[in-house]
Amino acid sequence: MVQRRITRTATLLAGAAALGMLLAGCAAPGQNKGAAESGGTGPIKVAIVNAQSGQLSSLGDWEYKGVKMAFDELNDAGGIDGRQIKYTLYDDQGDPTVSTNLARKVAGDGNIAMMGTAESADALAMAPIMAENKIPMITSGQSPKLGELHNPFVFLNSPPSTAFDETLAKYLVTTKGYKNIAMISNNGAYGAGEHDAFLASLKALGVSPSADQVVTPDQKDFSSALTRIRDAKPDVLFTGTEEVETGLIVKQARQLGIDAIIAGGAPAGTPVYVKTAGTANAEGTIVSTPYLGNDTNEKTKKFAADYKAKYNEDGEFHGAKAYDGAQILIQALKKSNVATGQKLSDAIRSITYDGLVGHFAFDANGIGVHETQIGKIDASGNLVPAS
Repeated sequence: MVQRRITRTATLLAGAAALGMLLAGCAAPGQNKGAAESGGTGPIKVAIVNAQSGQLSSLGDWEYKGVKMAFDELNDAGGIDGRQIKYTLYDDQGDPTVSTNLARKVAGDGNIAMMGTAESADALAMAPIMAENKIPMITSGQSPKLGELHNPFVFLNSPPSTAFDETLAKYLVTTKGYKNIAMISNNGAYGAGEHDAFLASLKALGVSPSADQVVTPDQKDFSSALTRIRDAKPDVLFTGTEEVETGLIVKQARQLGIDAIIAGGAPAGTPVYVKTAGTANAEGTIVSTPYLGNDTNEKTKKFAADYKAKYNEDGEFHGAKAYDGAQILIQALKKSNVATGQKLSDAIRSITYDGLVGHFAFDANGIGVHETQIGKIDASGNLVPAS
């Protein structure tokens, strides 16, 4: 009888120990594994989530390289109190469904912060899961809906579409005096944000678009929409679409005889846009951007030189703003003694930083930069300051 009691007690103790070990390996709701592992020693785990395949892979590649360069510089200099940033790249394929699944994997893998994504729709899909797991994310998405989430764990590394399009509309209407302005945008998260922001900016200036066409993000033939735009004979054609689609639209617009000045946000200032549209077709495009090029000042020149040395490629806006975002995270980690969760989020929000794309001072909605400038694509396909 005594032996049986001893055996039963030993079994219960073993079971309790096993349960304790199981619970220790599981994160409580709202707490990711990274928070439990962050401690004061060992690598600092950070996720980089961006498209490495698919039509938006150029964005993901630029962003990854900008973040990687900042983290590599830190690690080469000894890290943070001897701790290295261990970054892992996740390919979201530019697909919100894939991004949703990756959000859970990012949390499960013990990352304490996330850089990405470059796509607004993917960032919007990931944001609730990041908040649930208390993982700050610094995204390159520009949809105004990101700020409208009022999510304390979402931060933008450049201005939202509203800033891009308000600046652009004022330049076109007030500075240049254009009134006959047509619009073409897509109904994806980025395109919808661009459409609504630019339309609101035009209306605030007393201008209604002479044509307003909406296409899908994966569309390749724009003849129907462009024919309606051609009938309006616009002086300016605003494009609210991503790089490749913007290039295809402009190329087809020129083929249909539309000679309007092209105007748009950040996608229209990239090499991918110029290559897709053709340099002759892209020449004269007016671009609203916070990054007018690598020769803007000493800071952008150094970034461009370092980027060229590391990747044998020219730096550009997306890589620059990703680099800024990574530098802000680094400062927050240093300031907070590598905090996690809400404390890390609060540390990011407290950072003010003069970056490559402007002065960062985050508001309650995670928006740090609020201004853009106006550039123009020259005859060589380069973005230069507009007059």
